[in-house]
Order: sequence, then structure tokens, then C-alpha cells
Amino acid sequence: MRTILLGALVTLGVAARRPGVYHAHNIEGRGLVGDGLQIRDYASPESEEELTDDGKGGRAAPDDRWNAGPSAQPYGYPASKSAGTATTQPSASGYSPSASAPTVVSPSPSGTNSTGSCGYWYESIPKLGIAPLADPGYAVYRNVRDFGAVGDGVSDDTAAINTAISSGNRCAPGVCGSTTRTPAVVYFPPGTYLISAPIIDYYYTQIIGNPNCLPVIKAATTFQGDYILDGDPYINGQLGYGATNIFWRQVRNLVLDTRAVAPETNIRAVHWPTGQATSLQNIVFKLSDAPGSRHEGLFIEQGSGGLVTDLVFEGGLNGLNLGNQQFTMRNLTFTNVQTAIFQQWDWGWTYTGLAIKNCSVGLNMSSANPAGALTVSSVILIDSTIVDTPIAILTGRTPNANPPEANSLIVENLTLRDVATAVQGPNGTVLLAGPGSGTSITPAWAHGTQYDASGQRTELADPIAPFPRPTSLIDASGRFYARSKPQYERYPAGAFLSARAAGAAGDGVADDTEALNGVIWAAVAKGKVLFLEAGTYRVTKTIYIPAGARIVGEAYPVILSSGDFFADVNNPQPVVQVGKAGDVGQVEWSDTIVSTQGAQAGAILIQWKLQAPSTAPSGLWDVHTRIGGFAGSQLQVAECPKTPNVTVGEDVPPQCIAAFMGMHIAPSASGVYLENVWNWVADHDVEDASLTQITVYSGRGLLVESERGGIWFVGTSVEHHVLYQYQLRSTRDLFLGQIQTETAYYQPNPPAEIPFAPVAELGDPVFSGNASGWGLRVVDSSSIGIYGAGLYSFFTNYDVHCSDQGNGRTRCQDRILSVEKSSIVLYNLNTVGVTNMITADGVDVTTFLDNPNGFVSTVARFSS
Repeated sequence: MRTILLGALVTLGVAARRPGVYHAHNIEGRGLVGDGLQIRDYASPESEEELTDDGKGGRAAPDDRWNAGPSAQPYGYPASKSAGTATTQPSASGYSPSASAPTVVSPSPSGTNSTGSCGYWYESIPKLGIAPLADPGYAVYRNVRDFGAVGDGVSDDTAAINTAISSGNRCAPGVCGSTTRTPAVVYFPPGTYLISAPIIDYYYTQIIGNPNCLPVIKAATTFQGDYILDGDPYINGQLGYGATNIFWRQVRNLVLDTRAVAPETNIRAVHWPTGQATSLQNIVFKLSDAPGSRHEGLFIEQGSGGLVTDLVFEGGLNGLNLGNQQFTMRNLTFTNVQTAIFQQWDWGWTYTGLAIKNCSVGLNMSSANPAGALTVSSVILIDSTIVDTPIAILTGRTPNANPPEANSLIVENLTLRDVATAVQGPNGTVLLAGPGSGTSITPAWAHGTQYDASGQRTELADPIAPFPRPTSLIDASGRFYARSKPQYERYPAGAFLSARAAGAAGDGVADDTEALNGVIWAAVAKGKVLFLEAGTYRVTKTIYIPAGARIVGEAYPVILSSGDFFADVNNPQPVVQVGKAGDVGQVEWSDTIVSTQGAQAGAILIQWKLQAPSTAPSGLWDVHTRIGGFAGSQLQVAECPKTPNVTVGEDVPPQCIAAFMGMHIAPSASGVYLENVWNWVADHDVEDASLTQITVYSGRGLLVESERGGIWFVGTSVEHHVLYQYQLRSTRDLFLGQIQTETAYYQPNPPAEIPFAPVAELGDPVFSGNASGWGLRVVDSSSIGIYGAGLYSFFTNYDVHCSDQGNGRTRCQDRILSVEKSSIVLYNLNTVGVTNMITADGVDVTTFLDNPNGFVSTVARFSS
């Protein structure tokens, strides 16, 4: 990920502010549980009844939460009196509902689960997770109570919590740039944890509260600092970690309370400059709602995210104060906030499922730098409700905007009630009126530039035809189906099987193939959830996941392919295969990384063949592929240095040909929900103190060939593969929300067909000359809705200046998006370093010079 320095952001309109001042192989699966393989439960279930809950842990697709929608509160948090009961609304845009909505978790007023207990399986089970490359005795799991935190709301727990996070020679901000050697889970039992100074998050950390009774972290009246939780503290005026290089971390299941701090004090609950494979989930922000309050919920000023989901904001100046290259944010609720969302800057941002009530402004995207240039490139807002808020959206875009394409805006399926102005421009100009004291539904509205496949350009500030949503993609209300990551919070400890207790070593040395395959089958046979503890599970044959499997990882355990089985480019094999062609059923899989070790030219990291029932999609949440650049990969700077001064041809170093493909969704597959999935080939050595760039080769990124479709990509990104990042081939009925790509930094040295020759059976693209790989290629496909796409090409043979802003006609890459014999609707395309932004059936539609938007070039809407 290219780092965009804070100083450079001044040209984008973000002043360098100090924080607090401004705001192919089948495993049949028979006989895998061999003689002598012990499958041990953590404990016996209390009763069979305790296993009947589906454990989805999700919340219904956001609705009008003060009238006909489900509770806006996270699970484990008392429901507000204003939250209504869950009912089904008529389709807002004429869509025909088919898929059922996710399960609604309705907490009791006491904040406990339906059994009246705060008991949580993860707190109860034996802690067997390991970090094989950390210091001897290193503990992955840390309960803050074990470090002296009291949680009584009176004692000062600051030091204890920070010690729980930092102990064990971990990667500290300002000292260590990044590492994968020291993963940690920091667990908060129920309680109120009073703090007097910020909690400092560390690299590769999961901070997890009890989801049945959300723990409260409360700032004391004497609090000194800018943030309750600081994900990247400033040290000597610089962020402790480079924001675009912060990966693999989470925070979930907390209440963050600033209300004891004086309202006029500048304080934010969370500081979260971050990159990919990161998430915030199921967090309540309780902020002062006193007149003149300066409290803010979530502050982001840099980075390249990312996913945020299931957050509730009560009170404060701004719920969200945001600046980042791109983000997907889903299922957010704002009540009594002055401005729900203040957008500092962005390239692309997708909001889905917002519920905003009794705020002054819903979304303010009119930010400008001191020279008057607008700094927000584009925003998408869909499937949302705004109530009792005078101005829903505030934009700065005008016909003479600087830059011309700034503040590109797409609205789709937006319900307003008691809202005077839907979209307001500068000087109070009403661009889209609200319903006043009534209710209105906006099927679709756009403010920006539109192109069709012939290159016809239209300037929009008008209603538009919405994407015709296939019934396979929507819930009963007509909104796109969405489902939060399951935490199985209602399950007893006996509902889980341990991978390490079953004999998997997880030490990165032993061959764990048989043990993993065995325990996966055993968990399915017993109707239990497989708990994959922290560790590195080296495998030499395919790991097979059958229908019915539920797998949850701890601290991103790694399934690491190794050996000759995955090394033949002419006989590619999946490292992990989900289902077989013809199988029907559901799989749930979360919090895991799949990787390769050394030369693995035939490795397909994840191959999905399972067909899911139309009403019960499978899901992947926080499941990432990571190729190279980490300790134990044998693909670091020592093995695979960059060579920009050497012409690279067919003599590519074989030890650096690390994968055939990142992920393959096969023709037989359907019904898959992917959320926060990052398919990454390392551009740098994560363990190197200087984050030195490396050259690692993976043939293909994400290939989708599903014939039935019904697939959702929510907050996904694919980076640095050879032939393409995303390829959608002979498929249909797909939702893609704010996808993001980067072209391999070394291209075109060698060009895109080296070292992987095109394979006709896979529909690989054919290139001529010194071409670079496609960011997105759509071939022979239909009903493809793309709700935000950031396609970036920062380098040519490691020279970054081709992507400099204002660099005239010299770009890093000629073409990056190809649409071939396909029907798509694409909202808010943002490109970097690309000459021709869109190529339709071989014809270039528009160039970056036609659509300037600061550092990026933007097209608000394209259809074919």
C-alpha cells in the first residue's frame, strides 16, 4: 500500500492537524478422522437446546429504527425505548424480496443475553493459542482482569489495560513499524473500566469485549488525552505506525463513554487511522449531548481501510470525523448528534444501512482546504433512513467546483422523514428537497458525471434509474442482504471443538493437514463450531471444508501451504477448498488467514465450490489471503528483493513465484457473503524495520465464475497480482461495495504475462506489449452492481512519480478496467495513475484528464 504522507494531504485539503486541536483437487473427505486421532470437546453442552440458536450474531438489515425497524442497539446492550419492533416494510424501490433478512439479536434491558447470563464461551474455554515466532512464554490471550483491571467504575484501570496490551515484547508504536510475530487478543469481561489516559492499541491486536454484556470503558472527569482508544498515537508529531500499513486488527463489543469529561473539551472516543484487514464492530459511543459539546465518536485522518460495522452514536459534535482513501461502513446509528458524519476527505466511501435521527446534519461532505478546493472526492449512501434532521446531506459541489469532479454523490434507496432538505449545496441552495413534515423515498439520485459504454457524457444533479437489484441479492425489505460476523455469543463452551486439542500443532513446522481435515469433519458431524486457535498451521495437501462447517479463528491463525503438492503451475491445487461441485449447504468462516510458503506456483489459496440455499447464504468475515512478506513465508526481502534496475524476463526467480491464484469462486458456487476480505500479495516485508519493498508473484487475484450468482463483496480488496485483481467471468447477480485494487508495483518489468502465461480455460486476459494487469475485468456477465471502486496504479517498475498529482499525460498504466459483453452499473469509480479509466468492449470510454478530482480521477456513474 502506497503511503500518502500527511503533509501531502494538505494538497487534498487536509491540514496537518495535531490530534485534539481540530477536529482443482477434490478431497472426498472419507476416512480423514483416522485411527488414533483424538477429537476433544472443551466441555459437554449443558443441553441440546443450547445448540439450537443459529449463532448468526447479526442484526437485521438496517431499517427505519424508530418506526418499523429492528432495534438499533448492538447485541449485549440495553435496547432504547425508542427502538421499535422488527417488521417488514414494503420494498422501497419496487424490488421483489426473496432472501430472508439476517437474524435479529434483541438484547434484554439488563444487557444480558436471553438466558439472563453474561457467560461467553470464549472466556470459558482453555486458552491454547500460540505465537510460534514470538519470545518463549508469549501469551496470545490477555484478560485485562489478569493484569489488575478491576472494572468497578471507581478504580483507575488505565495502567492495567495498557499493560495487558503491551506486555510480551510486542510491536509498539514509534518503535516498531509492523510485525506478524506477536498477535494478541485483549479481552474485556463485563464491567465499567474507568480510565484517566488513553488506551494505546498495538499492532496485530484484537480488542474484544463480552458480546452478551458489553463492557464499558469510561473516561474519568480527570481524563488527560485526546482519545479513549488511540489506535495510532502521535509521537514527535508523526503517527507511531504508518497509517496505510496498519493491517490485521479489530475492536469489537464495547461501550465507550466520554460523558464525564467536560462538554467543551475536545475528546474523541476512538482514533483509527488504519489500512486493510481491520475492523470496528458492535461498539456504542456515548458522548456528551450538552449544548456546545466538542465530543466526537470516531476520528480517522489517514489510511487505506477498511470496514466499520454495527456502531451506535449517542450525542456529541460529530459521530464520525473521517479522512481516508476508502472505506465501507455499514449498519451505523446516530441519535442526537450535531452532525452525524463529518467527511474530512476521501477518494471513495460507501455507506450502507445508516439510521440517523434528531441530528442537525446527516452527512457533511462539503469540506474544503484553505485554498477553497473541495477535499471529498466521492460518497455513496444506500439503504438508509434519516429522521428529524433538517439537512440530510450537505455538499460543496457546484458547476464550477474545484476540482471539477469533487463531491461526486450517489444516493440509492434513501428514506427521509421530517427532513426539510435532502441535499443542500453551497449558500443554502436546495439541490434535492426533503419531504418536510412527511416521508419520502428516493429510489436513486446522482450528483456528478455519468458515462455510457459509447462514451456519452452527462452531468447529473438528478434522479437516475437505480441498479435493478436481482432478487437473489436483497432481503425482505428490498435492501441488499447484509449479515454481521457471527460471534456465537449464545453458545456454551461445549458447542466448540478445539483444533489444537485435536492434535493440530499450529507451530508452523509440523504437518497439520490430517489433523485439520479431521477436526473439521468431526465438528460438522457433531454440529459444533471449530475453534482454530492462534498459530501457524502448515499443510501439505488441500484442507477441505464441507457444507455445515462453522470455523472461527483466534488472532488470525494462518493456514500455510508448503511443499511440492502446491508447486506445479500446470496442475494447480486449492490450499483450502469449500464444498464440491453439486454440494448444497452453508459454511460460516471468520478471522483466518490463508498463506503460502516459498515457491507455490500452483497454489489456489481458497477455492469455493459450494452452492448455498437462496435463503441461507454462506459467509466469510475477516478471512484474508496473504502471500509473502511475513515471518515464516520464505518470501521476504532476503529471498525476493525488488530489482528495478534489472530488466526482468522469463528468468523470474522461481522461489518468488508464490501462488497461482488468490481466490476462485467456481461455476458451481453461489450464495456467498464476503465481508472485509483482503486478498494481498505483499509489496513490502512486514517484518523489515524499513518496510522494504519486495517482488513476489501471484498469477491471479479473485476470479468469480459463479453461474447462479447471489454473491456479495462488502469491503473487499485485491492487490498486486499479475494478470488481474478482480475478474468476473460468465457470472451474474453480484453486489460489490467499495472494492479496491492496486497494480503490482514491479509491472511492467516484467509485463503482465510473465511469469504466468494466460490459461484459456480460465478466461485469462491476453496482453500485448509492456502491459500491466487489470484492476477489474468483467466478461460475459450480467446484473453486476458495483457500489464504489478504487482502482489504483501507484508505480511503474517501482517509480512512484507516474502517479503524482498534476503529472500531465504520463501515467503508470494505460488501462485498468475492462468491461466486455457485460451489463453493469458502476458508481463512483476512482482511479490513480491510469490514463484510460474505462475500456468497454475494447474501446476507451474516458480518460483521467476528463475527470479530475485532486489526487484521483472520478466517474460518478457508468453503465453498460
